[in-house]
Amino acid sequence: MAAITRIRALGGSLAVTIPIELVREKNLKEDEIVEIEIKKHKKDYFGALRDLGKFAQKDRMEDRE
Repeated sequence: MAAITRIRALGGSLAVTIPIELVREKNLKEDEIVEIEIKKHKKDYFGALRDLGKFAQKDRMEDRE
């Protein structure tokens, strides 16, 4: 089971939390040694500019001084 979680600052270190569903599924206990694999989650910007509207004459850079 994979989980997406956020990195947080904890003193001078960084820490991640393990979701309770994963803790229960793997029967994890405090002080156990585990192996983790890190993959950065890419943000999806698809559709982020859909409400921007059409390009107008007033938006042209050469018209600005």
